[in-house]
This record gives sequence, structure tokens and C-alpha cells, in this order.
Amino acid sequence: MSQPVVVCKGVTKTYQKEAVPVHALRGVDFVVHPGEFVSLSGPSGSGKSTLLNIIGGLDRPDSGSVVVDEVDYGGLSESALAELRLHKLGFVFQAYNLIPVLSALENVEFIMQLQGVPAAERQGRAEDVLTKLGLGEMIHRRPGEMSGGQQQRVAVARAIASDPVLLLADEPSANLDSRTTEELLELLKRLNQDNGMTIITATHDPMVMSYATRQVKLRDGAIEHDDAALPA
Repeated sequence: MSQPVVVCKGVTKTYQKEAVPVHALRGVDFVVHPGEFVSLSGPSGSGKSTLLNIIGGLDRPDSGSVVVDEVDYGGLSESALAELRLHKLGFVFQAYNLIPVLSALENVEFIMQLQGVPAAERQGRAEDVLTKLGLGEMIHRRPGEMSGGQQQRVAVARAIASDPVLLLADEPSANLDSRTTEELLELLKRLNQDNGMTIITATHDPMVMSYATRQVKLRDGAIEHDDAALPA
């Protein structure tokens, strides 16, 4: 079997809330293999978003180890973590995080520009992925001229245009109606099944959970249930 994409061992994280410690993660062990579509679910405060952020290098654990694509986060500087996020990870946030003054095309190109992809190549790749997501006629529109569902598809296009090792989605359906959520999930399903993209999503939405091939439920900072459905 190929090497895991994600290996978390004994991961802990504690926050201070009004001088009271909040144990967001309590010694979590978690492994994700290539091609899995994993749903992290659980009630508010269960630790699912904290775990996603730690896997994404957006936050650091208090103890334990995190390895993504065979890179151990433990000894990495902030700049090295930023480089890893740039070149290996794709992020989809519930708030879209698009740049308002840029067009859809320019938003998708932005990450590739940071990666140093030549202008002609990044424009071609951005146009191609936006067209595949049904936004071919909207590439020159800015986020404020698009619906929530269209903005979320631009955010997905930006996340996948550079073909990341791992796609992380935090509450991707939070601002979408049920029809647009289904369209987004069908897209993620295709990326997972056809392209073999490894996906981890943190969600409370049963529809999102139903599309995942593996269900992981957290409660009080610990894994309560894990299907551990390994790929064939």
C-alpha cells in the first residue's frame, strides 16, 4: 500500500477561553490514505475544525506529531509551513475567501502566480478548470457579481487548479442552499473518484457526510467513531 497522505499521532490542542482551558483535541490518532474522501463531523466544540486546521498547517498542536505527504510538520518553520501549504494543499473555506477586486479568472490564477507558474500556463489552467465547473461565461466577473454558489465554485477551482496532494474543506456547504450544495458535492465526488484526489472535510451537514467514503466523528476532542474505510 502507498504511503499515507496524513498521519497524526497523539495530537493535542488546548485553547484559553476567558482564562479557562478548553481541550480542543485530546491525543488524536488519525491516518488518511491516498484517494480517501473523509468527513470529520461532530457537535460544535468537538474539535473537527481544529484538527482540519492542524492538518492544514494553519495551527500547530501542543503535542503529538503531524505528517503530510511524508513531511513532518514538527521541525518546520512558519515559512516552510507556508511553502508546504502553497504547493501541496488546497483549501475551501465556508467564507470563500475570494479577493473582491479580482475576477474569477484572476482569483483562480492567484495561487498559481504565487507558485511561479508562467502566465500563459496559469491562465490556461484557470480557464479550463472554471469551464469544467460551469463558470466559463463568468471568468471575468468579480465575486460581488456572482451568487454564493458560483463564488464557492470559484473557491473550489482556485483550490484544485494546482492539483494539490490534499484538499481540505471546512464547512463547505455552510452558506449554500441544498441544490447548490448537491452540485458542489457532486463536483467533489468527481474529483475524488475520477482524479483520485484525497479530500478531508469538516462538516455538520448530513448531506456532506453522505458523500464521503469514510465517516470520522469527534466528540470532546477525541475520535468517537471512525469507519476506517481504507481504499482497495
